Order: sequence, then C-alpha cells, then structure tokens
Amino acid sequence: MPTVKFIHYNGKAQNVEVDAGSTLMEGARGIGVDGIDGECGGNLSCATCHVYVDEEWFGKLPPVGDIENELLDATASPRRSGSRLSCQISMNEALDGIRIFIPETQY
Repeated sequence: MPTVKFIHYNGKAQNVEVDAGSTLMEGARGIGVDGIDGECGGNLSCATCHVYVDEEWFGKLPPVGDIENELLDATASPRRSGSRLSCQISMNEALDGIRIFIPETQY
C-alpha cells in the first residue's frame, strides 16, 4: 500500500497509507486529512481537493487534463507549477512516498 506524506500549511507532516487504485483525495478523506475537502466527491467539478505536488514527484503523474486545468485556474489558494486536483491522482506503488503540500484554504 503506497504511503503519502501530506504536509499541512502549518508545516505539520502526516504520513497516510492509501490503497493502490484509489485517488489521493479518497485516501485523504477516508483517513480525515484536514484541508482536502473534495466537496464534489471526486467528480471533477469543484476544485476543493487542490494540492501542491512536490516538484520531485510531479513528472511521475499523468498530464493535467483540460477540465482539471480549467478548475485549477479557479482555486481558492494560488495555482502553482505543482498544482493538481487530488481527485485526479490515482495512487499506485510507483507513487509510494509522494510528498503533497496542502494549500492554506480550499474556499
């Protein structure tokens, strides 16, 4: 089971195991990680699961799709080069140890 290191806005780190095949958002919500809301339930329509992927890991993810790209332009916290919607990141063993930074706010 891959492990994700979530780094909260206040600097607190939280290691979470996420089932392979689940999205990062599903794993975070399932364990109660603060700051990843996923109001739409992962239907790619709200952008409240916005995260910053550590630069080292960004290239290991599939490209940003058109709808995700549009939603990332409307996030509450500023879009950065590592911005992704965690509902679009499917976990697998190759992502074991990925570092994810949680933005200050989703609203």
